[in-house]
Amino acid sequence: MEFQQLEMFAALVEEGSVSRAADRVFRTAPAVSIALRKLEVEMGVTLFDRSAHTPQHLTPAGKLLYTHAISILEMRKAATLSIKDLINGRGETLRFGTHESVSLYVLPLLLRHFYEAHTNVTTEMVCGSSERILTTLRGGTIDLAVIADVPDDLGLERHLIVCDELVVITNPKHRLASAKSVGIRDLANEFLLVQGTRSKLRSRIEQALKENNTPYRLGAENIAIEGIKRMVANDLGIGFVPLMCVREEAARRELATIRVDDIPSQWDLWIVRSKDRQLSVAAHDFIQMCLSLRQSPDPLVSSDRSESRRAAAKVTQREGFRFAPGKAIHCS
Repeated sequence: MEFQQLEMFAALVEEGSVSRAADRVFRTAPAVSIALRKLEVEMGVTLFDRSAHTPQHLTPAGKLLYTHAISILEMRKAATLSIKDLINGRGETLRFGTHESVSLYVLPLLLRHFYEAHTNVTTEMVCGSSERILTTLRGGTIDLAVIADVPDDLGLERHLIVCDELVVITNPKHRLASAKSVGIRDLANEFLLVQGTRSKLRSRIEQALKENNTPYRLGAENIAIEGIKRMVANDLGIGFVPLMCVREEAARRELATIRVDDIPSQWDLWIVRSKDRQLSVAAHDFIQMCLSLRQSPDPLVSSDRSESRRAAAKVTQREGFRFAPGKAIHCS
């Protein structure tokens, strides 16, 4: 039994004549008649009651086959459409791993651009440290990672998409608030708020403090960016955060931002994939979109870090992003 035979069979039942059925399936009338006779031989049963002189008058076996033929042809149509959607990057689920700060201040802009051309792609997101996200990426649970602090790894392919910098934030009334930059020893005995007990950012800060023999108090473990900002605004400590996360509060003078001279301040954001796993169409298109944005007149990344800061600021200055219907986006 072939799909073409079933198409001819269904066409004859629905059109009521061999000639009209032949026109519908783009075959000659003799070809349709021959195909249907072969189908009856293969099935070992008569499908049409020819004594009725109407080809659409089905025998009980013909009625049963017609029911199954419709289901089979509909399933083939659905399968064909699904494959076409997959090829065109539609109907897929694209899974990201990223940091909480990136999910708030970078991905909304990227996803808005992406959804303009991929309206049927569903997006899922998990948030965590770079270490956790890379483990998830290598395991195949997610398709792409959008993270900072990517190690040199032959199994990973990475592309730089954002350059920003780390700053200390303080309450506007804090003793350091008026300074544009400070040395690390100026942070002695401050209560420091940093994300993640196992993050590379935290390790970078602790190492710099120890190398400069600077006493410190490091607390509020695993606190989110928004939690750090609220605690600092209430003068419960000072925090280390990417600059893009606090531009709005700094502009409203709710927080002060200060550069620390003795701590490496670069905060580079990468899109990362595993070389061991084949990219889906949606994942490939997302990477290409990010790379094209780098070359656009309004880039997310620049070789000039001062220009990068201005570009990063635009992420939070744009019109509020609204997730399109059907997009399942969550952090866990």
